[in-house]
Amino acid sequence: MLKSLVKNLEAFLFRWRSPFLVGLLGITIVLGWFGAQLRMEAGFDKQLPTGHEYIQTFLKYRAQLFGANRLTFVVKARKGTIFTKKGLTRLYDVTQAVIFLPNIDRLGVQSLWTPNTFVNEITEDGFRADPLIPGTVTPAELNDTVIANTARLSRVGGYVGTLVSRDQTSAMIVADLNDRTADGEKLDYVMYNKLIENQIRKKFEDKDFEIQIIGFAKQIGDISEGASAVLKFCAIAVFLTALAVYWYCRSVRLMLLPLLCSMTSLVWQFGTLKLMGVGLDPLGVLVPFLVFAIGVSHGVQQINFIVRGLGQGKTTMEAARNSFAGLLIPGMLALITAFVSFITLLLIPIPMIRELAITASLGVGYKIITNLMMLPLLASYFHFDQSFAEKTMLRREKRLHLIKALAVIARPRNAIIVTVLSMLLLATSIWQSRDRIVGTLQAGAPELRSDSRFNRDAVAIANGYDTGLDWLTIVFESPPNSCDNVEVPRYQDDFIWQVGHTSGIRGVDAFATRLRSYSAGYNEGNPKMAVIPIDAVNLGSMAAEIARNRGYVSPDCRMSAVNFFLTDHKAVTIKRVVDAVKKFRAENPRPDVKIFLASGNAGVQAAIDDELERSELPMLLYVYAAIVALVLVVYRDIRATIACCLPLTIGTFIGYWFMKELQIGLTVATLPVMVLAVGIGVDYALYIYNRLQMHMADGDPIEIAMRRALEFEGMATIFTAITLAIGVSTWSFSALKFQADMGILLAFMFIVNLVMAFTALPALAVVLELLIPRRGPVHSPSILTH
Repeated sequence: MLKSLVKNLEAFLFRWRSPFLVGLLGITIVLGWFGAQLRMEAGFDKQLPTGHEYIQTFLKYRAQLFGANRLTFVVKARKGTIFTKKGLTRLYDVTQAVIFLPNIDRLGVQSLWTPNTFVNEITEDGFRADPLIPGTVTPAELNDTVIANTARLSRVGGYVGTLVSRDQTSAMIVADLNDRTADGEKLDYVMYNKLIENQIRKKFEDKDFEIQIIGFAKQIGDISEGASAVLKFCAIAVFLTALAVYWYCRSVRLMLLPLLCSMTSLVWQFGTLKLMGVGLDPLGVLVPFLVFAIGVSHGVQQINFIVRGLGQGKTTMEAARNSFAGLLIPGMLALITAFVSFITLLLIPIPMIRELAITASLGVGYKIITNLMMLPLLASYFHFDQSFAEKTMLRREKRLHLIKALAVIARPRNAIIVTVLSMLLLATSIWQSRDRIVGTLQAGAPELRSDSRFNRDAVAIANGYDTGLDWLTIVFESPPNSCDNVEVPRYQDDFIWQVGHTSGIRGVDAFATRLRSYSAGYNEGNPKMAVIPIDAVNLGSMAAEIARNRGYVSPDCRMSAVNFFLTDHKAVTIKRVVDAVKKFRAENPRPDVKIFLASGNAGVQAAIDDELERSELPMLLYVYAAIVALVLVVYRDIRATIACCLPLTIGTFIGYWFMKELQIGLTVATLPVMVLAVGIGVDYALYIYNRLQMHMADGDPIEIAMRRALEFEGMATIFTAITLAIGVSTWSFSALKFQADMGILLAFMFIVNLVMAFTALPALAVVLELLIPRRGPVHSPSILTH
């Protein structure tokens, strides 16, 4: 049935090739017009795993807690302290500029100059809570007395290490950012980053003061700027690929053909995304070009088939039709498998990853048309003389020496040895990759290099302040109107004493710790009174005072919070603290108080890591189940399934092992690369096995059939893998660390899958023939018999 369908489709397309290609040209023009309007589109909420426990807590109390989408600005004096008239004036100016930035939660902005920065002070008249800098003071009225008092109150109020650096050379402004504009539109983080640079850094940084800026908006903006360089490195990769294709076929027309067809599907992909209203996320900007690599891989297989036909004396029409008929089934099988691989990313309930899944799936789906149909149709219009055909055959014969050397693996004795070694390698790679990390392994922004401005600012702020840049907020939920229930803060206090000493926690700021501070303040600063009040009236009055600042307790005390400031946001650090919280929650339950994880930027990261870890295994199982089903349907042979899937499995676990050794965590950026690696590995395996089945159907024994299959597909496969590996390896020079990591990882996976296709696959195919003797003729889906 498949043979009949392929034959009928071949006849139809080549009969109507001109109208078909004109139609494709029209589609390309229309989608190209829409694709030109596609823009990068980042979003904080797109990173939030839908329905996750931590995110539900984050969203429920978003307005009452410290925002995870926070911007931090630091004004640092290059000489001396910040407590000078010039320093405090500059801090005032930056604070005002931040307050009037669009999308800023103005009531949540905090610095030494904002009215929500209180100092609790014991005076002769009792306990007072006044703004650190009175509202009546302006920069023009700053004098030595006011400045000295400001410095003193910052120490008395406990703001040294929080809003003022420990060495008092800098002061901080923190602001929460809304992900939507006043009109309900998504915030353009790329443009917002430019706005921050122009309105804050360029305006206020000079020879006397440095302006340091960190936060999600700044981070994603810097990534977006670096992502613009992706085009440069992708262009280099395309140029190197073009040179290599020309070296392979020695024809400019055949060189341009696979690149043109792969680029056409890229245009369709961008245009469709625009029509769907989906932008291109800066962290996913590499995905279209990774899919482009898949297209080049299939295109080179077509060129290999066509060039071989020309070398045998066929016309370009005959060679193109044979290429279409011979490669449609394995090509479609490989692309459908890659399509399913990317579709499985939809299992991860993170909107950004789901957008990546849609982006990649569209690109792979379109390649069925552009690389398997459009390419041979275009090639059929070319004409080559006899000398080209003769030179082609001579070059092919010279290149076969390497393949013939590799084909010795198909000998039964060698095949058994290689199969045993492959199984040992699989076991070793599974063992070595067992404790690979899901999430971030580096401090700062892992997508950027350590010497980037963002990471240098992050390190400087982390070293100068006690609170840290990463915080995990734990919510304690009690019945409404619990302000007189002393058991709630006592329970929270016990929680802090048990969990607060966990490695990775550098500081704690909570409702319970604030109560202790206020209790001491109400009792003339007596350290013995730094306790949780046992009197309901005292507790209620203190809770009302604390509720004036967001982040600690709601006005009715239904929600109270513990903010753990972490040493970093590495996955291992966050997981250690989260496990400690879960352990306390399980061992110390209370019917009237519920503990909920988690808010803060570390809480969001914990949710992302949790979803990646939870979804990874089911996703891989679905991918392999799809491969098994498709191979069984097409080849009707369990041997084909094992021979194609097992080398792929080995390559996947070697990739995980490689990631572990290079300290590359499994993140939203690396996950698509591992899925892509499966897609490329399937390409190699299916093209080789398809040719093997065809020769065995012609009556060749397994050893000869495998040798002939490797001779036919081998050079194109080796050439494609090495070319693509060299191309993406240039990404290692990118200013974006995650692009550099992806280039190294992808190049490694290209080569690993190549090695598996030429060692484990042939050996397994031969061994399986020995272990499971055939009782009938070999089924081949190809309509070609030679």
